[in-house]
Amino acid sequence: MGVLQQTKTRRVFFGADNDALVKVIIINVLVTTILFFIRSVYQITGIEESFFKTQITDWVVLPAGAAKFLSRPWTLLSFMFSHVDIWSLVANMLWLWAFGFIIESLLGGKKLVPIYIYGGIIGALVYLAASNLIPTFAANAPQMMLAGANCSVMSIAIAATFTAPNYRIFPLLNGGIPLWLLTVVYAVINFAGTSFNNPAAYGAQLAAAATGFLFIQLLNKGYDTGAWMSKLYNWVFDLFNPDKQPSHYIEKSKVFYNTQGREPFNRWPNLNQERIDEILDKINQKGYNNLTAEEKDLLRRASEEDL
Repeated sequence: MGVLQQTKTRRVFFGADNDALVKVIIINVLVTTILFFIRSVYQITGIEESFFKTQITDWVVLPAGAAKFLSRPWTLLSFMFSHVDIWSLVANMLWLWAFGFIIESLLGGKKLVPIYIYGGIIGALVYLAASNLIPTFAANAPQMMLAGANCSVMSIAIAATFTAPNYRIFPLLNGGIPLWLLTVVYAVINFAGTSFNNPAAYGAQLAAAATGFLFIQLLNKGYDTGAWMSKLYNWVFDLFNPDKQPSHYIEKSKVFYNTQGREPFNRWPNLNQERIDEILDKINQKGYNNLTAEEKDLLRRASEEDL
């Protein structure tokens, strides 16, 4: 199999190392599973479901009332990983997989988490503002709440669409289906599934969509607003990675190997399968555009030699 064929077939898959998409899905499933387990305990022991809501659910979902939110500000993050019913979890994870796969393939895994978090946070802030500042919404705010990854997934869907407007899925079906059409279908389904009794949630969805669009526009202009978040995300997960080796030779490299950007000679590394696999993994994680000139040249030479 040639290297170009490997590039097409080596995609993001469930369980891959350093796969942000998989980790986000796992966190969603894990948090929701814990909630459902506790709910089952309440049901088995005969405790009324209303107590489960006040004692457990209300502490992880985003309350619409400002006073309640100020008493539990962490819900600004926890709500986007907490689902109150199994079908919303399944639907959100399927859509997240569909659009998140495209983001990772085109931009690399480091962009997915910031888009997810920013979409959720901006959607939540707009939700809180609308629920408390619009009089007709404020009347029911104490009883309303926002839960699930809807805002975050909406942000990723819009980001994926504007990253590659001409992207097509299922290319074997008469040339493929435009990605924007899939996004329209998703948006219609998502808005149709939003309760009319919680109208501020519509504003949250629109704000999340605008966040995804703005993120891509800034990225195209050279502003990576998620760089700091990616570093923090990697640092947290590296704490639980026993294979991650610390850097012991930073000072040595500065003293003995710093050529201030000048190459003392042109080197032509030997081609080997292990090196090619590393480059392909880097494409999966960060995208082709993040390869160095040397790595692109290695990839070209490998494709010519059909390594």
